[in-house]
Amino acid sequence: MEEIEKNWNLLPGCHKEAENLDIIFACDGAASVGQVANYVAIDLTNRNIGARMCCTAAIGAGSETHINIAKRARKTIVINGCASRCVSKIFEKLGIKIDFEFVIQDMGVKKIPTLDIDNEEAKRIADEIAEKVGYGGKTVSNNKN
Repeated sequence: MEEIEKNWNLLPGCHKEAENLDIIFACDGAASVGQVANYVAIDLTNRNIGARMCCTAAIGAGSETHINIAKRARKTIVINGCASRCVSKIFEKLGIKIDFEFVIQDMGVKKIPTLDIDNEEAKRIADEIAEKVGYGGKTVSNNKN
């Protein structure tokens, strides 16, 4: 196990470094758009551009640690899968500001009941969000996925 960990892309500790990071909270719903949202969060995190995904479920569950991470983040990026906007509604209910909000379904991805995604389409969405947030042209780190 120790040898495997040496090859892992370890993330910055968001609870320690939130003020220096853009924190991404994404849907991971059981449909195409939720899976694309999760893919985008992983992709942006792996680009090593000062953005890091954090646990959306923990925010929804009321974890004070995670709520504080969101409140302290340099910027919050919310990526909803569909028009239900579950992630945004969690933030709104808790009074946490949203700096950037996206809805995958509004970006040309059809919501269908599958966990499969079109990787090219998901990459296009990731690049589009990166550009809108201000990460355009940044170098992608070694992504093993």
